[in-house]
Amino acid sequence: MIGILHHPIKPESQSLAQEIDRFLRAQGEDNIQHESAWEAEAALQWLPHADLLITLGGDGTLLRAARMGAPFEVPMLGVKMGRLGFLAELMPDNWREPLRRVLAGDYWLEERIMVRARVEHSNGKRSTHEFDALNDVVLSRGDLARVVRIDLQLDGGYLTRYTCDGLIVSTATGSTGYALAVGGPILPPDLRNILVIPIAPHLSMDRAIVLSEGTEIRMRAYADHAAMLTVDGQFVVAIEDGDEVVVEGSPHKARFVRVRERSYFYQALMEKLRWTE
Repeated sequence: MIGILHHPIKPESQSLAQEIDRFLRAQGEDNIQHESAWEAEAALQWLPHADLLITLGGDGTLLRAARMGAPFEVPMLGVKMGRLGFLAELMPDNWREPLRRVLAGDYWLEERIMVRARVEHSNGKRSTHEFDALNDVVLSRGDLARVVRIDLQLDGGYLTRYTCDGLIVSTATGSTGYALAVGGPILPPDLRNILVIPIAPHLSMDRAIVLSEGTEIRMRAYADHAAMLTVDGQFVVAIEDGDEVVVEGSPHKARFVRVRERSYFYQALMEKLRWTE
């Protein structure tokens, strides 16, 4: 079974979904499911049975798809319909022949780690929600332009206190996103490491830390206003003074279908960031 996730507010995404549906049926695939990428609950009805998930949108759509499909080990094939598109494999004007190759089994799978975050409140209550992220988890100052103080513990040992706008915990995938914007290193996508990097640190450690996938990261925020936790830039949780955010490697992996050469990442990086000019 093949699933197609389209972007709900991009008409061109929905029309392309219909075009891909017709193509797949012409190739003999008759078990096809359509869903908006923003309707996770509906997609969960059929995702456990999917052999391939085709996403039509930008990186945000693929981030949503990864969180939805990773628990079921569903491989994803992204068609770029956004601006940068670091994660997508196909272009909207050149997808037929690559998709035909995928259907014939001529592809390779790229696995990327994810991280999992939970909140432990200062009143002793543990959040019932856990959030998986493919890009990053960010504990930041919230709406007010005031610094937040964040204590960082690694595997139960105290490391340092940051005075900053926030702290980014990033996967290798996220190293080309927010982490890159604040001066972090670029990690190859299959690297099983986690980055911790501060945002606008003031008289605090200003270097990125590269950790192993199995490290437990604890961040405790202190501020005279509510801080904010964001997951892949899509979930927002209010963090009160003294709350702890715990981040660990997720048991799930995101799986991307690739038809390009295995060296594609560095070439795509230079092209998309225009560093070759």
